[in-house]
Amino acid sequence: MEQLEQRTEGAGPFTTRVTWRLPGDAEVVWESRLARRRGVLAVRTPSADDGRQARADDVSIRRLRRLNAVAATAFVIGGALFAAGAAVAQFGSGDATECASIYFAGGLFFNIGGYVSLLQVINAPRHVIGGKALVTRRWRWWSYEPTRVDWLSVFLLFTGTLVFGVNLLDSFLQGLNVHQTNRLIWVPDVVGCVLFLASGHLALVEVCHGRPRLLLRSLGWWIVAVNQLGSVLFMVSAIAAYTRPATGSPVNIDIANWGTLTGALCFSVGGVLQLYERP
Repeated sequence: MEQLEQRTEGAGPFTTRVTWRLPGDAEVVWESRLARRRGVLAVRTPSADDGRQARADDVSIRRLRRLNAVAATAFVIGGALFAAGAAVAQFGSGDATECASIYFAGGLFFNIGGYVSLLQVINAPRHVIGGKALVTRRWRWWSYEPTRVDWLSVFLLFTGTLVFGVNLLDSFLQGLNVHQTNRLIWVPDVVGCVLFLASGHLALVEVCHGRPRLLLRSLGWWIVAVNQLGSVLFMVSAIAAYTRPATGSPVNIDIANWGTLTGALCFSVGGVLQLYERP
């Protein structure tokens, strides 16, 4: 059997793009995000001016479309609810329980978006050795694949949404002192933000095939970049929400509210963009 020339790209232990050179100088290119989001491989031949795409089977395409629509819609709604909660908190049109309820509802949608995004990765079509085709595996509700950059990125995202859930549940508690507030509400908030930032960095590694860089013509890059900006703003908000033991008040409640509001809107925008990143 003829040995195919293969070139891999990525960062560290992660492979994000594989190029196979076929007989006759044709090439097949598998890209992690392109394959799992749109179910295609790029095929380039010397006789064609532009490359073509080899699509996955119809089962995979329908599966990808459904999962993408659910995840994107969940992030749009979740981001909108978080922005609404921050607006209520900033402009004083509701009490603490009302704000916590709005945030909690938004957190549930983030949980849904995170898990469905994980299902996208788990059930994405896989490439065969030598390229040429994508194959569909049986449906799975869970997998453990930490050596895949897409799986690890989305797993950290989903875990971050669960940690945020702890923060949001604890926000309903009444009569907490300063130390309890920081331990039960602020710490989970910061941990969730760190997980979001780590997830976004790995997503940039995936879409950039290595060191993060500007790819202004790539829809996938814009989605990841907007979501990462949202994660940065969430972290700014979390830092500003720290309750100082000496005064019993947050570092800067205005920055905390505006950071949450603008960060949440970033996730909503990212969800809208994701609706167009489909097969």
